[in-house]
Amino acid sequence: MSSVAHEPHYEVFVIGGGVNGCGIARDAAGRGLKVGLADAGALGSGSSSASTSLFLGCLRHLEFFEFRLVREALEEREVLLQAMPHISWPMRFVLPFHGDMHFESDTPVSKLLRFVMPWMRGRRPAWLIRLGLMLYDQMGGRKILPATRTLDLMSDPAGEPLDPKFRKAFEYSDCWIEDSRLVVLNARDAQARGADIFVRTKVVQARRETGTWQITLREGDIERVVSADVMVNAAGPWVGDVIRDVVQAISREDVRLVRGSHIVTRKLFDHEKCYFFQGSDGRIIFAIPYERNFTLIGTTDEEHSDPDEKPVCTPQETDYLLDFASQYFAKPVTRDDIVWTYSGVRPLYDDGATSATAATRDYVLSLDGDAGAPLLSVFGGKITTYRKLAEAAMEKLSPFFEKVGPAWTKGAPLPGGDFAVDGVVELRTRLRTRFPFIDEAWADRLVRHYGTEAFDVLGAAQTEADLGESFGANVTAAELDWAVKSEWVRDAEDFLWRRTRLGLVMTQAEADKVANYLRKRTSAGFCSTAEESMPAAQ
Repeated sequence: MSSVAHEPHYEVFVIGGGVNGCGIARDAAGRGLKVGLADAGALGSGSSSASTSLFLGCLRHLEFFEFRLVREALEEREVLLQAMPHISWPMRFVLPFHGDMHFESDTPVSKLLRFVMPWMRGRRPAWLIRLGLMLYDQMGGRKILPATRTLDLMSDPAGEPLDPKFRKAFEYSDCWIEDSRLVVLNARDAQARGADIFVRTKVVQARRETGTWQITLREGDIERVVSADVMVNAAGPWVGDVIRDVVQAISREDVRLVRGSHIVTRKLFDHEKCYFFQGSDGRIIFAIPYERNFTLIGTTDEEHSDPDEKPVCTPQETDYLLDFASQYFAKPVTRDDIVWTYSGVRPLYDDGATSATAATRDYVLSLDGDAGAPLLSVFGGKITTYRKLAEAAMEKLSPFFEKVGPAWTKGAPLPGGDFAVDGVVELRTRLRTRFPFIDEAWADRLVRHYGTEAFDVLGAAQTEADLGESFGANVTAAELDWAVKSEWVRDAEDFLWRRTRLGLVMTQAEADKVANYLRKRTSAGFCSTAEESMPAAQ
């Protein structure tokens, strides 16, 4: 291994390139602080790119009396929607309800307890759902999203794919979010505000020395040491490992690792609404229109013991999701319908709950500031509340700096999101006017991925040929070059399965062409201008 180089000093250094880490880095950089961030893998390659991809107030958390979390998440939906209308959009959720509660036990005592406390086990009765949705509509200061209504499934198109036994449903609002793009856009905005972003760079050691952190980074066989006034541990599933192994400290808090698995099937219905299904075991799953031609079904809640063990959707989880969905759809969903599965690990705060489903989705920020160089560790959190989590983190850290700017991210658009929340159609029209050789579907994908930056992706092209080699699914060399230069893309998995999900529609031959092209570009040193790459030590 080469000798160690001593490099810059940061006011805030963040470990972890997931949504919370990138959100904190962006917030801190925008307040005028010198920020560095390192992730051992690709940005968003862990939990943040394996979610159910929803901005949710999370209706079911009302059952666990997490009113602050639900209120904060409900308020955030519209704040986030306006900041990123290219990668997030409103979605209506259809919740069919049963004529009875289908509880597992018929003893008089059980019936009484489950009537008084129906969340203990089984499906929620209609009156309880209606009460929850009424609170849902009122708690979050809803202005953009439409209110709850009751659907007649016998006449509404949402009833067509369902078993005819479901005659009524409630319909309410939440939002879709392209989760991996959310991560990279926060990192890009942080970098634009002066942050240094180190990808595929592991923090191997961090120690306090004369009131500052001395942080050893390793990229390949190169090591460097940077210093920082404050360190933020936003390592997600590895937050406990960072405390124990990197910092070599002791913490009272810990994470509970919960695996959430999903199946992606052929398109099961034609409308653009999402289904919210509840099971007799008290759990819920969603069935969501996905990437135009597919349906996403998930998620599970299973304990996951080791953060270094790659999460996969097990055969048991697959069967669970298939059986669960088939209780609602008129035509059973089978393994033959599945085109892809994925799984992620949620690093929940360990509150001692008896089950993974009951574990809190709220976040806890643990500050160790007694030794002169503060360490803030992030436990838990939801993708919907990442911006509020970042604000809360900065509230804890601001007293350690002589001068730090005020909160600023509310209302500030992410890159490409500087257009009206209802302006997608107008933006798509402008894009096709400027580049008449692209068709409607191509323009729609570019707008949904890049927003106003779609014009930069296509550059000065006058014809499709000007965009260089074509790889299928309207992917061109110009777009791949943009992704490498601007979004830290290094390989086909980055581009096809995290940044775009185009791996679902490309053939293997087309995917191989993308992989070969990216391999050549990165090996030739065609590196991201957004990335702070580690030079060899002198």
